[in-house]
Amino acid sequence: MSRKVYPGLFICEGSSDQPLAEIIETLFVERGVDVRLSHPDFSLLPKVAKDVGSRVRAGIELLGGVVDVIVVHRDADNAGPEARRDEIDRAVKSVYSAATTVPVIPVRMTEAWLLLDERAIRRAAGNPRGRNEIQLPGLRRVESVADPKHLLQQCLLQAADCTGRRRDQVSKRFNEHRRQLLRQIDCSGSVTELPSWQQLIADIDAAVAVLALSS
Repeated sequence: MSRKVYPGLFICEGSSDQPLAEIIETLFVERGVDVRLSHPDFSLLPKVAKDVGSRVRAGIELLGGVVDVIVVHRDADNAGPEARRDEIDRAVKSVYSAATTVPVIPVRMTEAWLLLDERAIRRAAGNPRGRNEIQLPGLRRVESVADPKHLLQQCLLQAADCTGRRRDQVSKRFNEHRRQLLRQIDCSGSVTELPSWQQLIADIDAAVAVLALSS
């Protein structure tokens, strides 16, 4: 007998964040629950505002059906994780209260989760055997870095260890490298020690419990 598949909606801040959906699906599967997250193509509608409520509303319209799970990715930035959780919770409930909500809130930005794997950064930069120093923050400090996106950009350039045109090419491919690093996150590695990741796991566990009661 096949296992039930729960349809879901994935809302993220940018296209390079889309690999997060696969990570969330994998974390659900590890808990015995199949969730299939759809990525709405907002270009199919007239201009969609960037606030969470508008994007969830547009996503539901594009899917044209019922969803059981709504996953919303929103960097904490300077607002802080609690403010983001409240923002997501209020927005989703105002639009589609029937679904279980899973907030994905990296602190301060998603890039902080990508600054923990030196080998992955060297691979993404195209210099996996490089030995030059990369100025990565320690595990306890990574979530307090003021601008992890800028730091990741610098780390990729340091890892590439190149100059001239090659350095310019590495710099211009940041979004591609970022997407690659997201796909390679080790969900059982150092990231599990970060409070923001631990909160994500707690929210997924809570969603699994709700889905179990509704099935």
